[in-house]
Amino acid sequence: MAARRRNDPNDIGRPFNNLLRRLSAGDFALIAPHLAHEEAKASDLLYDPGDDVEIVHFPCGPSLVSYMVSSEDGRDVETILVGREGAVGGIVSQGYLPAYTRIIVKFGGPFVRLHVGKLNAAKTKSATLRNVFARYADCMLAQIFQSTACNAIHSIEQRTAKWIIAAMERTNGEDVVPLTHEQLATMLGVGRSYASRVIHTFKAERVLETRRGSILVLNREALRIRACLCDECVKNHFEKVLQGVYPTEEAHRG
Repeated sequence: MAARRRNDPNDIGRPFNNLLRRLSAGDFALIAPHLAHEEAKASDLLYDPGDDVEIVHFPCGPSLVSYMVSSEDGRDVETILVGREGAVGGIVSQGYLPAYTRIIVKFGGPFVRLHVGKLNAAKTKSATLRNVFARYADCMLAQIFQSTACNAIHSIEQRTAKWIIAAMERTNGEDVVPLTHEQLATMLGVGRSYASRVIHTFKAERVLETRRGSILVLNREALRIRACLCDECVKNHFEKVLQGVYPTEEAHRG
């Protein structure tokens, strides 16, 4: 499928969600009347395991959502992040199926909501709309596969750098990331002391600083050198399957 150009006139008036902006004008018109805009706060719960999935949530702008899987000792471990490149809840299924993971808002901000019944009705009218969401499902699955491999083979330092970079790319390229030590530990699936130790190392190397409830990146290139290449693999797959949808620094500058 051809890439959507930046500054495409079809983007005017659309929510700041790259997946929605990827749709053709005709496909977007099928769902536009049913989109509801809302603001969500950090830690807002979208779904608990077992909940009926009735709403598709599209993060917009700097909003970020996290898929959390509960472990047998009661801890929640993050699997993937979803920002303005995608959506959560009933994307490919016919909806109303039980949610498997806990889905929470990591970074608050604007969202767009769409009832799965309206999305499914639109899919029956447009093969191209079905195709876009099927392609996105493939990209999300690739992200899950890569996250599984990353957790198994890469160090806490590499994963920490990767997560911070991923958060930066999804928050309009800002150097300040609203991330606490506790949140970072949950994202990595480690104890808070491990996450704090890595942060202190990065601070000593002048890679970043910490502020109340956030992290300030001082040296992006140094952070990238310390990160694994898992996010790059995911980006490359997105570019092949849904070109122009995954947030990048180049897109911010454009």
